Amino acid sequence: MNDPASSLASAISTSRARLLPFLILMYVLAFIDRANVGYARAYLQADTGLSDAAFAFGASIFFIGYACFEVPSNLMLHRLGARVWLCRIMVTWGLVSAAMMFADNATTFYVLRFLLGVAEAGFFPGIILYLTYWFPARSRAQALGLFYFGLPLALVLGGPLSGWLLEFKGVFGMANWQWLFVVEGLLASLVGIAAYFYLVDRPAQARWLNDAQKQALEQQLAEEDAQKQGHGPHGFFGALRNRQVLKFCLVYFTVQMSVYGVVFYLPTRIASFLDGQVSLNVGLYTAIPWACALVVTRLVTRYADRSGLHRQLAVVMLAMAAAGIAASALAGSLALVIVAFCFAAAGFVAVQPLFWTLPTGYLSGAAAASGIALINSLGNLGGFVAPNLKTLTETLFADPRAGMFALAVVGVLGACLLSRLKASRPTPAPLEVARAG
Repeated sequence: MNDPASSLASAISTSRARLLPFLILMYVLAFIDRANVGYARAYLQADTGLSDAAFAFGASIFFIGYACFEVPSNLMLHRLGARVWLCRIMVTWGLVSAAMMFADNATTFYVLRFLLGVAEAGFFPGIILYLTYWFPARSRAQALGLFYFGLPLALVLGGPLSGWLLEFKGVFGMANWQWLFVVEGLLASLVGIAAYFYLVDRPAQARWLNDAQKQALEQQLAEEDAQKQGHGPHGFFGALRNRQVLKFCLVYFTVQMSVYGVVFYLPTRIASFLDGQVSLNVGLYTAIPWACALVVTRLVTRYADRSGLHRQLAVVMLAMAAAGIAASALAGSLALVIVAFCFAAAGFVAVQPLFWTLPTGYLSGAAAASGIALINSLGNLGGFVAPNLKTLTETLFADPRAGMFALAVVGVLGACLLSRLKASRPTPAPLEVARAG
């Protein structure tokens, strides 16, 4: 007779090995298509005449479309299943991203960036929700941490890829920034088609788990759902008007301001110490902080699952990100800027999987679908505010460093809010599960 604890541990390990690499690939392409506008910026502005303010607005309007459609998209995933809905999301956003090649004026740029947000809406919270179908609370930080490898990997791989594509100037009569959008967008659509055939909606449907593994995993997840329903909100509207969910939204908003304040401007900050142009050379330098973030995120999430200190470690990581952002503005050499961004990137990448263990340990069912989407959609409005706040403060104080200082202050505020956030502890799990992986 199979030991339930052993079957559960092996089910988690097998599911992680089967699902996470493909989900990471999906996230890599999502983030590349979301952030590649930062690499295309100089060439796009030179060819189209976009002002700095117009670029900042266009880059950030993505998050308006994203926020408007997050909740309905996640409810559709909950109803139709991840396999169908994630395929739809990736195919459509890839096509819209490729259509950015036609963004030769401000209006088209704004419209396509908005539509890109609409197309991608639901992808990230859909993945977070999907992981709750497969990984119990005590192993969820590691699963989320591995999924978040997609963010630094997108910038480790996306930086050199984007820099390389930007060297295709004039090939077949296309501008280099047009090549950037077309190639990276179509890659996402191809992976979206593959997702339909590769993903499995629930453990009961997984051919790569035996019956004992399926039973142990489903029983553990069912017990956790029952516990969450006892203290968390119920249903769609219950999550939307829950005060704890709104607190999660506010914290995640500050996290995302830190993320996109750096992501959109890291390439140009590095380029300012080189030849001033974003190219393959700059892409290689920008890969260094993201490589550092990969290592830190893996170590921190493993320790968090074993110690149960998810919230406390999240506070430390967000504070470290804020310190790195501030230091990047003060650094006077390329080496110091890279070191500062290593701290910033490691901090704001690692804080996110730690943060998501809190709402996923509190929400279940339809409340989880709507609540996770609401947290992500309102939180991601930080990506709209960040570049505009940066531009505004730099203009107001007539100092190019002021924008990064403002984002650092937001990060400190977020760490303070996170330190006061009360959330339910993850459901206890057998020791073998906690140690799995």
